[in-house]
Amino acid sequence: MANTFPHGTVHEARDDLQAALRSDPKVFVLWESLTPLGRNEFICWVDDAKQPKTRQRRIERACDELLEGNKRPCCWTGCIHRTDKAPSPWQQAVLIDR
Repeated sequence: MANTFPHGTVHEARDDLQAALRSDPKVFVLWESLTPLGRNEFICWVDDAKQPKTRQRRIERACDELLEGNKRPCCWTGCIHRTDKAPSPWQQAVLIDR
């Protein structure tokens, strides 16, 4: 199926992220080579942006980071939406409201 897109374990990439990743064949091959957890981290990080400008910057940065060889977004504490593991102490301290 030529139109299938590899998503994350919890999150699915929205159309704008998919379009950016598909726009450069090198980037898309790198995206496909990531594990589902790695893709999930990038998608969660992009989706976490509050403003459209920030989301667009993160999409562009995700493409750049893939080209640099990164398997996860730089400076991201990780997806707190996963149900297969408890949030780390770092995530609890930084991201989760008490």
